Amino acid sequence: MTSRMPPSSARELTVGEVAARSGVSVSALHFYEAKGLIRSWRTAGNQRRYARDVLRRIAVIRVAQRAGIPLESIRKALSTLPDGRTPTAADWARLSRGWRAELDARIGRLTRLRDQLDGCIGCGCLSLRACPLRNPDDRMAALGPGALGLDGRAGDGSASAAASAAASATGKASSSRAGTAARRRG
Repeated sequence: MTSRMPPSSARELTVGEVAARSGVSVSALHFYEAKGLIRSWRTAGNQRRYARDVLRRIAVIRVAQRAGIPLESIRKALSTLPDGRTPTAADWARLSRGWRAELDARIGRLTRLRDQLDGCIGCGCLSLRACPLRNPDDRMAALGPGALGLDGRAGDGSASAAASAAASATGKASSSRAGTAARRRG
């Protein structure tokens, strides 16, 4: 957010100085500002100025992004800090504790992906030979798009569980389809 009133303390920084000190591009600073992650004000000449504490906020944003925290979660967490105060080590500890469950869930999904990467991932695109066993008659299509066996939408995360869930959801058992196919041939 940009305002016309400068803060009462510390030397102000230009957008170029903030970019140089933080290692973040000027366009990224503008983006962070538009998303409500950082704040600036305008001079009489309509130039952006930042308080020095923006450098710590940007450091917190960058570390959180590297950990895979979405910008919206970062924005919500930073909004709990009092305006104008530099985030402290205690603030960071509190914010990072709040993100722990989200990171643990992401780590679990990535671990399942790594462990199942060499087999069928539930969508049929990587292993046509395995899919008839794990996803007969493309039953998982009824559950939605994507790799259903890996992202937890199919129950226990396995493709075979997803196929079973899809069979139950559609009410079409593979044996009835096999029987129909045999009657057509005969």
